[in-house]
Amino acid sequence: MTDIPTQSAARTWPPIARFAGIEARLGAWALARGPFAAGLYEFLRFGIKQGWACLFGGLLCALLIASYLLYPPHAAISRYDFLTLSAVAIQIALLALRMETWEEAKVIALFHVVGTVMEIFKTAVGSWIYPEASLLRIAGVPLFTGFMYASIGSYIARVWRLFDFRFTHHPGTGVTLLLAAAIYVNFFTHHYATDIRLGLFAATAVLFGRTRVHFKVWRVHRRMPLLLGFLLVALFIWFAENIGTGTRVWLYPNQTSTWAMVSWQKLGAWYLLMIISYVLVTLVNKPEIYRHGGIERRNSR
Repeated sequence: MTDIPTQSAARTWPPIARFAGIEARLGAWALARGPFAAGLYEFLRFGIKQGWACLFGGLLCALLIASYLLYPPHAAISRYDFLTLSAVAIQIALLALRMETWEEAKVIALFHVVGTVMEIFKTAVGSWIYPEASLLRIAGVPLFTGFMYASIGSYIARVWRLFDFRFTHHPGTGVTLLLAAAIYVNFFTHHYATDIRLGLFAATAVLFGRTRVHFKVWRVHRRMPLLLGFLLVALFIWFAENIGTGTRVWLYPNQTSTWAMVSWQKLGAWYLLMIISYVLVTLVNKPEIYRHGGIERRNSR
């Protein structure tokens, strides 16, 4: 555990700042009742912050489930188009209510483009399909799919702000961009040439193996290996992918007749996608060096 007695950046975020006084009183109450109460309060605080960071993706997952269970099969608007319009409405509402910043919206827009391009290619080569009809699509890919990729970027950008990320031994922007580009290209080229996935896993281990992310849940900064953070987020994306295929939003070839759990091998693909997602977010949120006496913004090693 490490400690820097600085004010949380979350307090300057309007939707959260209004609760700062209440939170301070709850924290003081928990501290007065000993280590167990304080630890429980910090755990609950961690869960609430994570839930807030997952807001965009969580709402999309809820829409996938609700539309599968409740959406009328013969509605005037197809289910896919309903999902697209709903995703746009969520984006507008989050910005209007100041529950999302314009910087985060820029990340979401970038992810939408990156994700849609990959979706168009992957569906063309038969990696997965979208079995239902829709009007709002490009080359057979419903437009809401870009928002599903964007929700990953939204989560990273939001969790970065909420937990005041700082880093030790973070690699430079130039080399991480090269790694992200190689991963992205391999998602396309492995269909026609040698899959260099194992080499990319090794490269991520070399570049980020020493990197520690320092995150502030409550009063102090705690730390964990950044690679472990990538893996944990990739695991939750894999869970969300099972929700997507279970609600028949998209299907892999082995799921067209009877649903089956998404292969664990896909976890590796999501892990690599996490690297791309993280690197793109660093273009907006520059990694800050963790120091005992303060912080320093950096772009290179």
